[in-house]
Amino acid sequence: MTNAADALAAHVPALASLPALFAADPGRLDWLALDACGIRFDFAKHAVDRPALALLDALADEADLAGWRDRLFAGDMVNPSEDRAATHAAERGSGAAGPVAAAAVGQAALRALAEDVRQGDVTHILHIGIGGSALGPALLVDALGPGGDGPAVEIVANIDGTAFARAAAACDPQRTRVVVVSKTFTTTETMTNAATAMAWLRAAGVADPEARTIAVTAAPEKARAWGAGAVLPFAETVGGRYSLWSAVGLPLALRCGVAAWEALLAGAHAMDRHFAEAPASANAPLLAAKLDVWSARYLGRQTRAVFAYDERLRLLPSFLQQLEMESNGKSVTRDGAPVSGPTAAVTWGGVGTDAQHAVFQLLHQGTVVGPVEFVAVREPGHDLPETHHRQLLANCFAQGAALLKGRSFAEALALSGGDAALAHAKTFAGNRPSATLLLDRLDPFTLGALLAFYEHRTFAGAVLMGINPFDQWGVELGKEMATSILKGGAQGFDVSTADLMARAGI
Repeated sequence: MTNAADALAAHVPALASLPALFAADPGRLDWLALDACGIRFDFAKHAVDRPALALLDALADEADLAGWRDRLFAGDMVNPSEDRAATHAAERGSGAAGPVAAAAVGQAALRALAEDVRQGDVTHILHIGIGGSALGPALLVDALGPGGDGPAVEIVANIDGTAFARAAAACDPQRTRVVVVSKTFTTTETMTNAATAMAWLRAAGVADPEARTIAVTAAPEKARAWGAGAVLPFAETVGGRYSLWSAVGLPLALRCGVAAWEALLAGAHAMDRHFAEAPASANAPLLAAKLDVWSARYLGRQTRAVFAYDERLRLLPSFLQQLEMESNGKSVTRDGAPVSGPTAAVTWGGVGTDAQHAVFQLLHQGTVVGPVEFVAVREPGHDLPETHHRQLLANCFAQGAALLKGRSFAEALALSGGDAALAHAKTFAGNRPSATLLLDRLDPFTLGALLAFYEHRTFAGAVLMGINPFDQWGVELGKEMATSILKGGAQGFDVSTADLMARAGI
């Protein structure tokens, strides 16, 4: 462990309760809340004090966080296990001149193709991908698509044929363009679904379905050999879960137009500049990353719940699950040594206010404690009576306040007519951490800034822990074994797996 790490571990027993921290420091918002890119970041309800934050600053210095950030934007190698840079920020115009210029070529092709499709008679887009090739586009279209005037978008990820059947049922095959997204253009689930899509189009009388296909890939030669009618390449150095800024995000441009697409990139670019230039004391991704590491590694809180108090952001928790857990769910450092403590927390969540009636019992009174993050939007996304949005925001803000304050046994006893057993059931420990991100509005610019914030937060957290957030070797073994199962035979598998294969007939 480093000097700062040792000091952080030693400081944990001295940390006061959240109510006590608030009482002792009326200026808590001054150093734990800030505004950037149309978003209010309020981390004041996190379980941290000034000495801990100072030690986290020292940890960042020891980890050379500023240097790694510079290398990220310079297009230098930051993914050692694959000997690659990570150039997703170049897709929105941030970083070194070479990657930015290369990305601009792809962006121009995306814009031209989107305009061409939108001017035609296409009414539906069937987007096929998996992982980052589907989660990012799905979030963009779900959040911003209802206001679009372009083709409706259906997204297929799961290899389960039910997923394809449901998506296809919503499309008119005669007026559908199929988008196939695979970085290698060999992803088994994606290429299987793509073949099914071609058969679906042929069955509907489309003579040359491949010509109706737009391939998005880092292996354009494979896509052309497959027969794709149009190919939009992106760089090998753009990772899947960071790829929505490339042609992978094409569905947004098709549904909402090029102007919306450009505004999304502009919002992300603004957050890039904030991350690169804002001082550590007023840098939202840096502050969030430090608190993530403090909570999971030093306080032992390895769960983090994210609740979107806006229906348009209902897919945000699913998107963040991949971004955070696939990036930072590692057990070795970038040098291959065992990590010195917990890494990524388990990211999960839902949408408010639905989740209040489903999982908040555990958050308020359960034995598992971890930070809760609320994401809300100040302006509603509808024209219904304001009571809807007032109730939504009131519930959002009340949850964080209740997690902080709790209810004492004495207070509960007064509400329970002297029934001690009932009072215990109504007692809330409080002292439970949370954060709130409040967007001024949900538009392409602010959504771009929000998603770039989460990307940079994930990267900064990885640097603090000394791990590589840009590889994902953990997904490979299961894929290899699935291939072995499909080749037939139970040899080499444990008796449980062999029995399941026999019972399923595979």
